[in-house]
Amino acid sequence: MTKVKKPSEAETAILRVLWQEQPCTVKTIHEIISQSKDVGYTTTLKQVQRLLDKGLLAREPGPGKSYLYRAVNSAEDTKSKLFDRFVETAFGNSVSDLVMHALGNGDPSEAEIEQIRAFLEKLDKEN
Repeated sequence: MTKVKKPSEAETAILRVLWQEQPCTVKTIHEIISQSKDVGYTTTLKQVQRLLDKGLLAREPGPGKSYLYRAVNSAEDTKSKLFDRFVETAFGNSVSDLVMHALGNGDPSEAEIEQIRAFLEKLDKEN
């Protein structure tokens, strides 16, 4: 498995903006993030630079002296890679351990349990 360069929580917030609004300038990213979190412009700029260094963003010349940034990978691809790595490292690639842990630590409602049963039945029919 290819090593996934894991984005921090702040970097993930930037990726979420870009997955919905790309391409964006740092100014636009900062304005969107600032609506829900008190963060300085230079902090946003530093996080964008880190994502660029990790290879998770690409940039191209934008208006004036600015750059336009976009996520290199789709949201689904990034989430899948991070999830696969999490299952591998935390649960030794055991999906059943993951599911048992999630169900054991949660308090699923009867409706959620029914959804899980329906999903398992669907998987059973497909195999």
